[in-house]
Amino acid sequence: MKIKVIQADITKVKADAIVNAANSLLLGGGGVDGAIHRAGGSEILEACRLIRAKQGSCKAGEAVITTAGKLAANYVIHTVGPVWNKGGKEKEQLLSNCYINSLQLAINNNVKSIAFPNISTGIYRFPKQLAAKIAIDTVNQFKSKDQFEEVVFVCYDKENFELYKKNIS
Repeated sequence: MKIKVIQADITKVKADAIVNAANSLLLGGGGVDGAIHRAGGSEILEACRLIRAKQGSCKAGEAVITTAGKLAANYVIHTVGPVWNKGGKEKEQLLSNCYINSLQLAINNNVKSIAFPNISTGIYRFPKQLAAKIAIDTVNQFKSKDQFEEVVFVCYDKENFELYKKNIS
């Protein structure tokens, strides 16, 4: 499995699946979530509505999969990161679960390449350095990592890009 980091807009990344840092309602919003919904079109929103009708909201650490609509990917895996607030081990485990559950969904759908954004580091205020460490460590320790050809961490901002680059090297 090759792990790489790039600074880019995740909606333009070509991969079997891209991961969306979604909110619990799965209906789009700001940041990465809004960008993916806008770029992917109404098919993504409709698929999310069907999931909500079936299971309700998506809790922090959980993940669901939908079509990618007009995006270059085949799938969008929506995962809900934790809101940092005062932090703690529970929040760290929830963030790790976002990666574990997304990777497992990817395997279940024969995904060979997957692209992750920087989950929870925007308005959810997870400390960027800690989030990078959790993300990279979780991917490296994932029990079925040999199922993937490539895992890409897609950083929108330079600060996250530098943190991930330093932690992967």
